[in-house]
Amino acid sequence: MQRTLKISMLLMALVVTGAALSSADEGRLKIATTSSLYDTGLLETIVDKFTEENGATVQIPSHGGTGIAIAAGQKGDVDLLIVHDKAREVKFIQDGDGLERRCFAYNYFYIVGPADDPAKIKGLNASEAFQSIMENGLTEPDQVKFITRGDQSGTHSKEQSLWKAAGYNYSEVNTSGPWYVDAGSPMGATLIMANEKSAYTLTDMSTFMAYKGNLTLVPLIEGGDELLNVYSAIAINPEKHPGVNCRLANDFIDYLVSAECQEIIGTYGQEQYGKPLFFKGEDSCDVMGCSAEECVVPTQAGCAEA
Repeated sequence: MQRTLKISMLLMALVVTGAALSSADEGRLKIATTSSLYDTGLLETIVDKFTEENGATVQIPSHGGTGIAIAAGQKGDVDLLIVHDKAREVKFIQDGDGLERRCFAYNYFYIVGPADDPAKIKGLNASEAFQSIMENGLTEPDQVKFITRGDQSGTHSKEQSLWKAAGYNYSEVNTSGPWYVDAGSPMGATLIMANEKSAYTLTDMSTFMAYKGNLTLVPLIEGGDELLNVYSAIAINPEKHPGVNCRLANDFIDYLVSAECQEIIGTYGQEQYGKPLFFKGEDSCDVMGCSAEECVVPTQAGCAEA
């Protein structure tokens, strides 16, 4: 009887402790994000405004890229993903790790390189440019180089899709010779390496503009559907990952799609760089290729745990 009582008291203590921890975590939101939103300072600006209005504590433990962010979400280590790789986002939700996708902003990727453009890609489309870089890199590896992030980020994923569109198997590109250099780094560090080597690389426009003052590289190809870059937010599914702060994640998403936050997104960088680093998703669903159900609308999914 005494043993049973001790066990019961221990279980009750664990329940109470768990409840206390849950209560303490109610006001804390953990976000995993892509490096461009973090490095440009946009996410910090949005977080500051969000916390000012609701008193939440927001942590960003992962900001190395989409691949790292998704891995954190799959382990339930964070409450919210903000990423830019539609195929992996859709799979993340289909696998039960996320609730719903919300598109909220976009910009474009740039193919940048040295001003003398040794591969002669200016005026080509993105896939044609990659083909020319590959052909010239193979024949003149000292003159034509390409720096890849090589880190499973959203930008790296986009790069792989462009090699495929150019008619190449990425595994062959990746091992084709010294012209193709793996940085294994976030976007800023990759741009710096490309600049040092007078090489080509693929970059999101926001990070390029933020680093532009320290670079001699120039945008050679920009804009167009092939280089579209859409940012989305996904709350982690509490049924699969009990203990995540789904409610606060949804609150943050609802703020991202609000008129106030959309104005912040659409004007961010204008004063410093002469044009915004990102475009707001509001009224741009067709441009982003997002359905009406997922484009700049409040969350619908509930937060009940299993």
